[in-house]
Amino acid sequence: MARLYPLSLLSRASAGMRAPSPATEPSCAPRDAPGDADGIAAVVELLPLAAAVVLHVDGVLQVVASNRFYRQAGLGTDPETSPLLAEFGPQLIAFLDGGLLHQEQEWELGDDVDRRHFQVTFARRATTGVRRAMVTLLDRTAERRTEHNLRREMMTDSLTGLANRAGFSDRLETLMADPRQRDRHAVLVLDLDRFSRMNACLGSMAGDELLITVARRLKGALRAHDVLARTGGDEFGILLTLEEGPSDAEHVAKRIRGALATPFRLAEYEIRVSCSIGIAFAAMGMEDAEDLIRHAQFAVKRSKVSGNAEAYQQQSFEIARAQFGMETALRRAVEDGSMRLTFQPICDLGTGRIVSFEALARWTDEQGQAHPPSAFIPVAEESGLIVPLGRWAIEEAARTLASWDAAHGGDCGVKLAVNLSAIQLQRDAIAPVVERALARRGLEGRRFTLELTESALVSDPDRIAGIMHALKGLGTTLAMDDFGTGYSNLAYLQKLPIDILKIDRSFVTGMLADRDKIAIVRAILSLAQALGMQTTAEGIESNELGQTLAALGCTYGQGFVYARPLEAADAYAMLVDRH
Repeated sequence: MARLYPLSLLSRASAGMRAPSPATEPSCAPRDAPGDADGIAAVVELLPLAAAVVLHVDGVLQVVASNRFYRQAGLGTDPETSPLLAEFGPQLIAFLDGGLLHQEQEWELGDDVDRRHFQVTFARRATTGVRRAMVTLLDRTAERRTEHNLRREMMTDSLTGLANRAGFSDRLETLMADPRQRDRHAVLVLDLDRFSRMNACLGSMAGDELLITVARRLKGALRAHDVLARTGGDEFGILLTLEEGPSDAEHVAKRIRGALATPFRLAEYEIRVSCSIGIAFAAMGMEDAEDLIRHAQFAVKRSKVSGNAEAYQQQSFEIARAQFGMETALRRAVEDGSMRLTFQPICDLGTGRIVSFEALARWTDEQGQAHPPSAFIPVAEESGLIVPLGRWAIEEAARTLASWDAAHGGDCGVKLAVNLSAIQLQRDAIAPVVERALARRGLEGRRFTLELTESALVSDPDRIAGIMHALKGLGTTLAMDDFGTGYSNLAYLQKLPIDILKIDRSFVTGMLADRDKIAIVRAILSLAQALGMQTTAEGIESNELGQTLAALGCTYGQGFVYARPLEAADAYAMLVDRH
């Protein structure tokens, strides 16, 4: 910090000190203190930073003394041309007329290319009479430029040279602070599809090269006033100016897809890159930049499903928020054991005898609201809760069946069917879980039927085949649920140890009035017979439908005509009554 000399020193300057030649160091002696000019000039010259003494006389500011640092800075002494007096003239007059003895402010001088930064200080003596002030200017240009360069590095992505997430947010915050500009902008977030796979296969250097090339193409697809940033590993953010309304965002999204449509050449590979695009409009009342970016990212998730550029919708966000709240409550329910199983009978269509019960998870939350499986099972799968939930269902089914056996005094004569999720099969060791549950309750494997969907098989056929063979080794029955609604590879269907095909209710309901449905059911029954499998028809709601299916050769039936899902005690009572 520069040292400021008191003005009393200026008035007591030695008379023996001579002021420099006016030709090289001009000064203007105040009219009311002609004897002080030489001493003032000499003392000011000693200061190690730009300094000048300014006098206010008859409404005019005059630079009465200045040192070489001041003159080298080009700050001027002429009241009409001095940048200093032009900038601070009114402030200096107010300072001399006021009661302050010291005042500081920052000053930027020059254009963007050659801008200089000063810390300007006014100081004066606490006396009346001469209206005179010392002005010192501490040059902080180097410091400010260093700060600016560091900030620019912090706000810039080192790989692509684009703004990074922090720089993008900073730019967006500045824009959104102005309500007049906010509504004319939108944020577009672009996420490269399958980039992690390409990065793993080709290596990080090839991945970096791809990102640089993508950034270059994106830049070429945008308009001059749009701002491109790399906001994540394979994610780019774009700040769009909406000149003609929301349709501008759709046009830019189309240009981006067109720019990425041409294959990329990396080493000996030709790579095609697709992307998911989410859009959020600032006009939707958002005032926080991070919220706007987050909404665009949320829209990207919808884009990954639809394959199209998607705009953020508040309703979708509220649904996602509700699902997140459901996840929290469901996690607590699984941990607390407040879930329960209900049981729907599966009957032999030929004899009417109950041969099995399908165990179905049910959940009523702490507020007493019942949630259907169609609502909480997808949440459980997405959050990973399906693993502990599935383990609980297997263990609870085994416990229930063992309790029925105990009440019956031996084997009660039915099996229990438990559903296995595709996510559960991928993430958990199902065979050991089932084996432990059976052993803990003293049950044989033949007492369990495990139902899995076609989607589980498609996800990883070889691995799922291994799991199925392991389950079959325990003696369990394997059923393919909802058959006909997904993708079925008949070659795998032939090789896998599947015992039962369950015909989806969408083919069974209303079958008697729909010849196409009858044809589909006939085809499934013929396929099962050819492969040596039994069949179960879901969704039977009338005796006539059950009789028709039996006549067509269907083995088992399940539906409301027999019973809705029952609590464990009611299911056992029905079993005792029917048998």
